[in-house]
Amino acid sequence: MSMATPAEATRHAASGSDPIDVLLAEGRGSRRAGALTASAAFGIRALLKLKHDPKQLVDSAAIPILFTVLFTYLFGGAISGSTGDYLTLLLPGVLSMSIAVVTMYGGARLAQDVRSGAFERVRGLPVWRGAFVFGGLLSDAARYLFASAIVVGLGLAMGYRPEGGAPGVLAAVALVVSFGLALSLVWAVLALVVRDPAVVIGIANAVLMPLSFASNVFVQPRTMPGWLRTFVDVNPLSHLATAARALMNDTGGAGSAVFWSVTATAVIALVCGPVSLRLYGRQD
Repeated sequence: MSMATPAEATRHAASGSDPIDVLLAEGRGSRRAGALTASAAFGIRALLKLKHDPKQLVDSAAIPILFTVLFTYLFGGAISGSTGDYLTLLLPGVLSMSIAVVTMYGGARLAQDVRSGAFERVRGLPVWRGAFVFGGLLSDAARYLFASAIVVGLGLAMGYRPEGGAPGVLAAVALVVSFGLALSLVWAVLALVVRDPAVVIGIANAVLMPLSFASNVFVQPRTMPGWLRTFVDVNPLSHLATAARALMNDTGGAGSAVFWSVTATAVIALVCGPVSLRLYGRQD
């Protein structure tokens, strides 16, 4: 019996229905697929799965549209005197909140893969094990960029004009997306522990909703009760929204807020990244 060549293996995989077979067939036939190649393959797989679960993409668009339009036209005049002035406060905050809220879906997707058996199939592939987790992060980054484009595009259509220009907007988006990816690792750890998408979504909502509304995303905290203002002042989402506002509106004083946001992002990633890989390796 003759051995199949890498090219033949690739053609055979192409006849299947799973893109992982196509993307990793050559690596199986000749050598271990590289970490970047494998991560990209799993990232593409996660993006292709969106057609079977479009809710993730719909929520990435609906959440920023809902909060931006609703809060601007219902409360903008009462809070800031005009909708234009309120947008300078609201839009960077909604950008931060929207990305944070949709991070939960990455963890739910990972938990679903563990429950469905796809996880066991992946473990048998000759690839770097971390590619399964970090490939998912690549697809998450695409969703976060999509949500960011929705927020910024909607704001411009509603009359928002960022004083920081394109550089300030891009810097704010990069900061918010980086924080979102770090937060995704938190839900990845949770998914590998509980292995239930519904539980991941439930716990994430219980954490993210208080962080979103007990923050400076929608209003400045100076009129809040002292105990609530104390929580808002230490809320990482408040620091992220403040940094995004300073960058997008070019108000100055972004250094401190950006520093704390970058620090929080780095700490979460450095803690949850290794933990998620360790849990991944211990799954049975």
